Amino acid sequence: MKWLRPFKHALMATVVGAGLGTAAAHAELGYPEKEELKFGFIKLTDMAPIAVAYEQGYFEDEGLYVTIEAQANWKVLLDGVIDGRLDGAHMLAGQPIAATMGFGTKAHIITPFSMDLNGNGITVSNEIWDQMKPNIPKMDDGRPVHPIKADALKPVVEKYKAEGKPFNMGMVFPVSTHNYELRYWLAAGGIHPGYYAPHKGDTSGQIDADALLSVTPPPQMPATLEAGTIYGYCVGEPWNQQAVFKGIGVPVVTDYEIWKNNPEKVFGITAEFAEKYPNTTIRLTRALIRAAKWLDENNNANRPAAVKILSQPNYVGADYDVIANSMTGTFEYEKGDKRAVPDFNVFFRYFATYPYYSDAIWYLTQMRRWGQIPEDKSDQWYKDLAAQVYRPDLYMAAAQSLVADGLAKASDFPAADEDGFREPQTHFIDDIVYDGTKPNDYINKFSIGLKAGDKL
Repeated sequence: MKWLRPFKHALMATVVGAGLGTAAAHAELGYPEKEELKFGFIKLTDMAPIAVAYEQGYFEDEGLYVTIEAQANWKVLLDGVIDGRLDGAHMLAGQPIAATMGFGTKAHIITPFSMDLNGNGITVSNEIWDQMKPNIPKMDDGRPVHPIKADALKPVVEKYKAEGKPFNMGMVFPVSTHNYELRYWLAAGGIHPGYYAPHKGDTSGQIDADALLSVTPPPQMPATLEAGTIYGYCVGEPWNQQAVFKGIGVPVVTDYEIWKNNPEKVFGITAEFAEKYPNTTIRLTRALIRAAKWLDENNNANRPAAVKILSQPNYVGADYDVIANSMTGTFEYEKGDKRAVPDFNVFFRYFATYPYYSDAIWYLTQMRRWGQIPEDKSDQWYKDLAAQVYRPDLYMAAAQSLVADGLAKASDFPAADEDGFREPQTHFIDDIVYDGTKPNDYINKFSIGLKAGDKL
């Protein structure tokens, strides 16, 4: 038996019964059924809970011997979890949902842990920024008024279309938050980002598009922008700030401004893993919760230490100053225009780690809006699929055991009777209110996008 650190004490927790659909039963949390684990990640700052859980010894406290390995791209990462090469991974929130639904690779992936809120931005090239600036109101000091809406980009896109030039933009994956946030921002400004038609074999996402979105791996975004292959992109940090440091582009808006405190990545495992290794599942979730808590505690006092960890080449590998530009509560737009955004990266505040059903449903509404779900679905269908993937029961088992051990307070977590749905959310750039209990009503509110009865 390979232990890096002995257990500090016996743990009492709420654990899930053998069947994934069974009710939780109180029992003593036993030793992990699987001790040696390999987790995957993409080189982004929001993989921080995994790195911190490793570096702070939280995995070891749970009797878990963990190896962490960067992956080439999101598809390779997902395939690794499905085929068992990886036991779990830092995932795009849309990946477990899409896989379970059968969009792309079919597999039942679940998440017991939401990794963060916010953390993305949309960057355009210097050339596009120069064309946008005349369309943006200015403050008294001459700096642009934020948030910058896509209304300022629309005349630029129209000019390119009139000249017969495709307006190319990058996002990281078809079911990524970045894809949906970029589409949301563009559509709110009257720019059509295009439809998918998988039932017709068209997975380009460019049907009827004014701006043509395509996949670019996150670390390659700045170089692709610099080469002129794309005119802008939506990506997580540090790849927006990298464009500022290299002097090749300007971040125009953060996802915090598109949707305040939006859910971002999740930690994904197969349903089979959770069923086969229930103690291991609760223990790895405990370690991740502790890491997220460490990242946010004392008003982000640990962030400089976290940035030092992430700057290591085996994690994100970007310069300390580039990562710190956003991780420590600021964000730089134009060179020198650094503004306070204390919640740009949130790992624990606002119940960030709790896997809300309503978060999953939002992603599903955007999949339907842009044609990845070709036909109408009932509100119940959305709720049922969300409950297959997002597992607050597993999360609360881990959370309650941490409270029992004195490692967290009950007030750190949602109430025991939490129903998994956030209150209607109002902080969107287009002021449209999102109520996760009424997905079809929400979809029908948008002027651009598929609505009830629509099919390409």
